[in-house]
Amino acid sequence: MRADIRKIATWVEETHREIGQQISPPTRKAVAVAVIKNPFVSSYTEDLTPLMDIGAELGGMLGDKCVAALGITPAQAESYGKAAMVGEGGELEHAAAILHPKLGAPLRVAVEKGAALVPSSKKMGGPGQVLDVPLGHKDAAYVRSHFDGIEVRLNDAPRAGEILVAVAVTDSGRPLPRVGGLTHAEAEGKDGLR
Repeated sequence: MRADIRKIATWVEETHREIGQQISPPTRKAVAVAVIKNPFVSSYTEDLTPLMDIGAELGGMLGDKCVAALGITPAQAESYGKAAMVGEGGELEHAAAILHPKLGAPLRVAVEKGAALVPSSKKMGGPGQVLDVPLGHKDAAYVRSHFDGIEVRLNDAPRAGEILVAVAVTDSGRPLPRVGGLTHAEAEGKDGLR
């Protein structure tokens, strides 16, 4: 089953100044969102494989959109995250089916490598509600400078019977990181942790 997409939105957030300090180069986060029809709205279905397949389709497509929006090569991506919000008539497990079994592999292709787990969040909600997309370093979970997030919100989604699916990619960590730990330059990306 392919995603029945009503809307796609992509945007980039750049931070140039923080607490009076110039950020050079600016930190940048891109997020791409797809609003899709929920094929299992208002009914219990044991086999959620079609949603898992949709997750695979969206992981690559939304990841590619983020990388393109940042104007970087896949290798230049530093962190990533994913999230989904299920509208009325759906269930939280619908978001889990999209996000977990298959979305990660094509997203990793879009950002070249991705040894670390992709941080995720899921929730129930309605039009205009905020969805937080957590972020973490794509290759090494212990890179604290990349523990972050970005909010997404569409004024008309998710409607009843829809799911809002978001993927975020960055080309940097937080502005002015100074809590120690492994740095991006030190990350090896062999085990997903360091």
